[in-house]
Formats: sequence, structure tokens, C-alpha cells
Amino acid sequence: MNARESAFLSLQKYENSGVYSNIELSYAIERGGLEGAEKALYTALFYGVIERKMTLDYYIAELSDREDIDLNVRIMLRIGLYQLIYMTKIPESAAVNESVKLARRFYAKKNSENFVNAVLRNYIRKKDTLKLPDAKKEPYRHLSVKYSVPEWICRLWSDAYGAEKTEKILGTVNAKPSLTLSVNTLKTMPSVLCEALNLAGIKAQLSPISKNSILLDGAVPMSALEPFEGQYFVQDEASALCVAAMDAKEGDLVLDACACPGGKSFGMAMAMKNQGKIFARDLHKNKLSLIETGAEKLGISIIETGVQNASVHNPEMPAFDKILCDVPCSGLGVIAKKPDIRYKSEEDIVRLPVLQAKILETNANYLKSGGTLVYSTCTINPAENKKIVEAFLAEHPDFALCPFRAGSVISDGMLEILPYEYDTDGFFIAKLRKK
Repeated sequence: MNARESAFLSLQKYENSGVYSNIELSYAIERGGLEGAEKALYTALFYGVIERKMTLDYYIAELSDREDIDLNVRIMLRIGLYQLIYMTKIPESAAVNESVKLARRFYAKKNSENFVNAVLRNYIRKKDTLKLPDAKKEPYRHLSVKYSVPEWICRLWSDAYGAEKTEKILGTVNAKPSLTLSVNTLKTMPSVLCEALNLAGIKAQLSPISKNSILLDGAVPMSALEPFEGQYFVQDEASALCVAAMDAKEGDLVLDACACPGGKSFGMAMAMKNQGKIFARDLHKNKLSLIETGAEKLGISIIETGVQNASVHNPEMPAFDKILCDVPCSGLGVIAKKPDIRYKSEEDIVRLPVLQAKILETNANYLKSGGTLVYSTCTINPAENKKIVEAFLAEHPDFALCPFRAGSVISDGMLEILPYEYDTDGFFIAKLRKK
């Protein structure tokens, strides 16, 4: 099984079964025994076709008069076109011939080999004259095809942020994010770990915006980080800024209301120097082991896990000094890391603010007078962010925005991080104080 064959089978499974891309990636690499260059090619093709599917389908329609294309054939065309358009180091002849071989091997319909060959060679002939939809006549469709993002997301961002910012945001969604580490300050210091990583041949630098974060340069396999286990955990700088906004102190009683997979609980425990108590709660019992295992590796003992529905009031909860509501959201700020997110339906996302508002309302009841609460999401959508907080404050005069400093970023109480601003995830952080 070579890289292209594995990519075809994975994309076929992804389309037919709705399997999560990251789970399928790991399974397919093991199944196909892929290593080195083959593993890299498979990963590039699998994730690349998922990311660019809308753009690839647009070109398929432009290059062929056939409307009813068999899904298997369409996947083969996507793989071929992705190589021709986005993988400039692969010879055009190889991209075409290998795609034709896929059609021959994987039982595509009669004459599909000739069809695949014809469409791909048609692209090679016309590539300099093919055009995207007109930006003035169809602005959302133009952006959708150019960046392979649904029109409804392009419209949402355009309405919220204007054309210039929207194009900057869209320019980040198909980028290859670097791996970012949060340093376990219970065991080491950022400068010490950064130096050790560089000595081990892993290019690393301290984050300019998050004091305990390290940025790794280029693709770094997790196996290369094994010698440093327990000294870090993977966390984007934006999430680390959320932890900084919490400003958890030694001896605090803290609630992490939607805690899994646990990164923010870990960061708060380190800020507290492993002194105090963190209630890490989540709706999904099977995910709590991620927090428990991670805390053990990091040497954290103050986290207590438990199952709880964050939207339902629990009269047995104590009064907390600090509460984090990192609520379930649309995830539109992390599309670059999770390409599947772009294919969520608009209807699913429209329903989220009701749940988010309920979680904020419910957990605010557990806060001590004078205590602080942070509401956060990894999305860029005012309906899930600013509007939730503004509506809550309008109904709760005993709460007010609390200015905060997170790393090098200063906020008056609400902070929206657009992904192009600091090369991070898109994120929203609001800090409230109970009077």
C-alpha cells in the first residue's frame, strides 16, 4: 500500500463514514506501514484534499461537462488535482499517471481511467486561464472557492469584521500551524527547556506573547519530544493566554467547568504552584482519563476530576474563587488545525449560543463575591462571544468586566484574538468580576 492508495482509501472512508480525520490518519499510517517520505506524502494528500475540497470540486466542474461523477472517481480527481495545484515538487506526469493507476486498481466505473486522465490533462492545458468566480458579482462564492471555506462562514466573517479582515482570517485557515508547547514550570523553566530542545536538534524559540510557551519550528514528530516528557504539554498560545487571564493563585479554589482535554487545568495548576484545588468537570466521563493521565505525567496533584453537565445547576457545588467557562463552541478559530470543522452546518452553530449562555449563567452561581470568572471560546463569531457576555452583563448588574493582562496582551475585559494577529488560534476571552 503506497501513499496515494492509502490516501484514496482514507478519503473514501472519510466521505462515506464520517470518520474523524485525525483518527483515520493514525489508523491508516499503521495499516499501510507508511514511513518517511510515503508517510509525509500520505499526510499531505489526506489533509490537503479535505482542506481544499471545495476548490478542487470547483475546478473539476470547470474541467468536465459530466455532472454525475462517481464518488470514487471524484476522490481520485481531487487527489490528482491537489498534486497538480498545490504540490509543485511532484512532476505533472506523476500526478496524472498515479491517479490513473488508482482508477485502474480501485474498481472505478468503466472508462473512468480515460476520464481521470482527460480531466487532469485538461487542467494542465488550461491552468493559466482558469478563473475563480467573479469577486464583485459573487463575493462570498469567490472567497469560498479561493480558500475552500463554506459561503456561510465567509458571509458571517464579512458581516462581523469587514472584507479586509475576513480575507486575512481566511488566509490562515489552510496554513500549517507550528506545534506550541506550554512549559511545566513545576519541573523546569521556559528558557531552560527551550535551550535543551535546541541542543537536541529541535528548533525552538520562546513565545513573544505567552511567557510559558515555546514555539517549535517546522514539523516535529511527537517521538522526538519523548526525552522531555513531563516537562511540557501541547497548548496553543491563545489557550495559554486564557490561562494567564484566569490569574489563578496559590491556595485558590478553582472550577474548570468544561475541562477536557485538560490543558487549561494543567496551566492553572502550575500558576498555583500545585497548591490549592481545581475541580475539573466535564460532561463526558470517558474523556476525564486524559486529564488524570496528563496530570500524573506533569506531577500535578491538585486536580480533582468529575462528571458534570455544565449547563445544569448542582446545589452541592462549593463557592469558588475563580471559574473558567471554556464552553463548547463552533471552533471556527481552529480550522487550520482541524480542517473538518469547516464542514459543520450553519444550523448546528446557530443553536450553540443558547447552550453557551446557559453554561455561563449556571456556573456564575458558584462564584464567591469578589471572585472572577473567565468565559472563553476557540471561535471567531460574535454571536458566541461578545453578544453572550453583553447579554449576561445586562441581566446581572452584580457582575462587571474585569481588565486583565495575559502575557504581553492587555485587555479592558473582553479580548478577541484573530488568528492572523499573533499566528495563533482564533480565540475569545472575557473576564468578569462578581461585585
